[in-house]
Amino acid sequence: MGFQIGGAILDFVVLSILQHNDTYGYEITRQVRRILDVSETALYPALRRLEKSGMLTIYDQPFQGRNRRYYHLTEAGAELLARQKNEWQQFKQDMDRLLEE
Repeated sequence: MGFQIGGAILDFVVLSILQHNDTYGYEITRQVRRILDVSETALYPALRRLEKSGMLTIYDQPFQGRNRRYYHLTEAGAELLARQKNEWQQFKQDMDRLLEE
């Protein structure tokens, strides 16, 4: 049994993946699925939502005769990620304290 993953956690994971390098959808999916049990059908709407809200930009690059869509973390996305990291640290501390009781 796993935990249900909400959109906020999925967004947090996607932004975290993109904080160092731009990458393409399949690679994002691969990295997300290493830590979350999520389908591609959930991931691509999250990418579109993040792009629509200005957290990501997208661009295409040719690769082996076709285009790959790359995702780039914007300044607004980096600011959101910084806030989410702080919130995550507080949540983690609270959960650790709860579990130790």
